[in-house]
Amino acid sequence: MDLGEVTVARKERLRETPEDTPVPEYLKQRTEAGWRLVAVEWEREAKDQTSSTWTEDIPYGLQVSPDCSRLVQNPTETEIIVAALDMIVEDCPLSRVADELNRRGYRTRAGDPWTPAVLFDLLPRMIQVSPRLLSSEEWLTRRQRLPRLA
Repeated sequence: MDLGEVTVARKERLRETPEDTPVPEYLKQRTEAGWRLVAVEWEREAKDQTSSTWTEDIPYGLQVSPDCSRLVQNPTETEIIVAALDMIVEDCPLSRVADELNRRGYRTRAGDPWTPAVLFDLLPRMIQVSPRLLSSEEWLTRRQRLPRLA
């Protein structure tokens, strides 16, 4: 099979930054010169500057301090973490942990009931915060109640 000489059509591109909106006469001149309109790009000043702001969720178990200068422990969320950790350490399935948290009247930050999936998503935060809880006096007394593994 003889491919012969292959020629590739070469295209020119021209990007202009006009000072004013192009008038029909200008577009006609470009078309007559062999140019084909392939795109139109628009720009304006953004009205809402908040969309470019960086935001991050406050880690579960913490809240903004009254003076808004730092994060401090959220007692209710910490209580939920400790309760969930207690049950997880006792080898309870996440479905039972969720049921127990709901039975105790606890809700997620969004006000929804606890589910195994929500607890699963919270596990990395529990792992992150557990060293502080494990060294506390309260955790030492909780650990004594746990069954000893051989």
